[in-house]
Amino acid sequence: MTREAIIDRTIQVIRQLPEDKAMEISDFADFLFKKYEEQLINDNVMALVSESKSFKFLYEEEDLYSLSDLKEKYNE
Repeated sequence: MTREAIIDRTIQVIRQLPEDKAMEISDFADFLFKKYEEQLINDNVMALVSESKSFKFLYEEEDLYSLSDLKEKYNE
């Protein structure tokens, strides 16, 4: 089913519902859209940070400690 067909079908169903149920669908659509926007913003910020050279020094930093530095080891 195409996007347009899904939208048309949904609109037909909403038109048959009482006003309070249509409002619930509207609220849910707003919720989904805000969630989508937040995820999109988060993904874009993550992409910018990963491509940024601001934290490049962290990848070049030498390891200060190793497993031999542990005084006590936890065994499951």
